[in-house]
Amino acid sequence: MVQRERISLLEFNQRFPSQKECIEHLFNLRWPNGFICKRCNSQKYGFHSGRFLYQCKDCRYQASLTAGSVMHKTRTPLMVWFWTIFMVACDKRGHSALSISKELKISYWIAWTLLQKIRRAMAEQDRRYKLKGIVELDDAYWGDKDKGKKRGRGTTKSKVLVAVSTDAKKEHAGFVKMEVVKKLNQDTVSKFVRENIEPGSKIQTDDLNIYNALANLGVKHEQYPLVSGEKPLPWVHIIISNAKTFCLGTYHRFGRKHLQAYLDEFCYRFNRRFWEDQLFDRLLAACTNCESTTYAELTQ
Repeated sequence: MVQRERISLLEFNQRFPSQKECIEHLFNLRWPNGFICKRCNSQKYGFHSGRFLYQCKDCRYQASLTAGSVMHKTRTPLMVWFWTIFMVACDKRGHSALSISKELKISYWIAWTLLQKIRRAMAEQDRRYKLKGIVELDDAYWGDKDKGKKRGRGTTKSKVLVAVSTDAKKEHAGFVKMEVVKKLNQDTVSKFVRENIEPGSKIQTDDLNIYNALANLGVKHEQYPLVSGEKPLPWVHIIISNAKTFCLGTYHRFGRKHLQAYLDEFCYRFNRRFWEDQLFDRLLAACTNCESTTYAELTQ
């Protein structure tokens, strides 16, 4: 893999000073060997800048520069997209829609929509792999304090399953997965494990009965009593604490239905913490390989 130095604000501005450079960069990502018509294999083309369309000069087939990406059919300039992706990628604390709107002088709702689409690309990218080896698994709760209501597992807060891979000596954390669930029971736990953890892995949990069915899923299962004085699941608790700090520190408050998007951002950033110098290029690539979603779909 090519080693890159972390790009600075000045270097980014020099690399993408205008819309033209953004278009050229996306073109190279989409057609690294030059434009080739999908229909007739011709390499002769013209460009309609208003709609980001490349048209074959032989058969007149049109190919969109942004098709198959979160930027498809966008009315927002590509420069704004590039700057937003850069700001999200290069600050481990993340950026709120309010800060993006102020920095780039765009409306709050445009900034919010861009960020939600970028988070969707982050989630799609992380769905491509599963955790393996030794995996700590636990449940957590997000939301304001329940006033006069049940606490612990009887709470009305959002319920989240959290899994993190680790080494045998518990010295290093690997990758993390988080999923908001409606209920904490054996069915939701089993579904989460099947979708996110490789068969043959060793899963470590506490001794709650919601984890009792894991042994039937082709994984090894170790349970530790909740009353134990030891800390057999150190990494998953650190991850939960860090994720809550990330969400509350940067975004303060957000709707419960959008919690998964913020957890997806945290996981994406954590899983690539050793590749900070590549985060912009990786995130831009993720955005160009994720189908676009509408504002209505993001808010439903």
